[in-house]
Amino acid sequence: MKAVGVIGLGIMGSAMSANLVKAGFTVCGYDIVAARCRVLKKAGGKPAGSAAEVAARARVLITSLPSADALHQIAAELETQCTVVETSTLPIEDKRLARETLAKKHIVLLDCPLSGTGAQAKTKDLSVYGSGDKAAFSSVIPVLKAFSRSHYYLGEFGNGSKMKYVANLLVAIHNVAAAEAFVLGMKAGLDPQTILEVAGDGAGSSRMFQVRGPQMVAGRYDQATMKVEVWQKDMKIIGEYATRLGVPTPLFNASAAIYTAAMAQGFEKQDTAAVCAVLEAMARIRR
Repeated sequence: MKAVGVIGLGIMGSAMSANLVKAGFTVCGYDIVAARCRVLKKAGGKPAGSAAEVAARARVLITSLPSADALHQIAAELETQCTVVETSTLPIEDKRLARETLAKKHIVLLDCPLSGTGAQAKTKDLSVYGSGDKAAFSSVIPVLKAFSRSHYYLGEFGNGSKMKYVANLLVAIHNVAAAEAFVLGMKAGLDPQTILEVAGDGAGSSRMFQVRGPQMVAGRYDQATMKVEVWQKDMKIIGEYATRLGVPTPLFNASAAIYTAAMAQGFEKQDTAAVCAVLEAMARIRR
């Protein structure tokens, strides 16, 4: 249990790895981007040359991946018996297919998406939404505690992803709502830092207002904790799932147009807080 593997060392994976190292775990990691492996080594982890090598060194693996294709590729590569804590936001159908592939090799896949931004991941301010084999989930709780502030077991496989869709729907709306509030206040002549402090202490505050507000105050979005282009993937998954269930999502749909505008205006590599800049331009505010 003291050896943990991490496959996918992007914004979330690198933050989880660093916290696992701080908690005393031996962390072996792999990413197709060599520079990310060097960051892991600098943090005290041990880079590996492949996903299979990571599995050979640890019996608990955490996957933090950008796409369903990446998950299927990893599922095909793994051979060593282990427990995989799958934290990515992906379609449930793809996670189930990967689970079936791995089960044939006596590898347990848990559906455990995360609630929180990259900035929150650095400070262990994450919630884990776990689902799947209950005994396997219980066995990895010490690992979860090393990089998160809370964890929930939600029952059958896929329930973790369903809860993540609910949480991210709220994130999408609250992020744009926070930007709207800042733009209204600034256009009215209020200081953005004052808006953050005063409105953030009132009934209208939200976690997104607190987390992304400082970037909106500064008007700087280059230190991305969730890139707009990556967020588009999450938006698509949630939208398609809600449509399949026949659930109306008018506020979510309205927020989607602002994220699309952010992509069109060149913010794709920047933080999703950049929706504030989009609304500022629409309101003809110049800072």
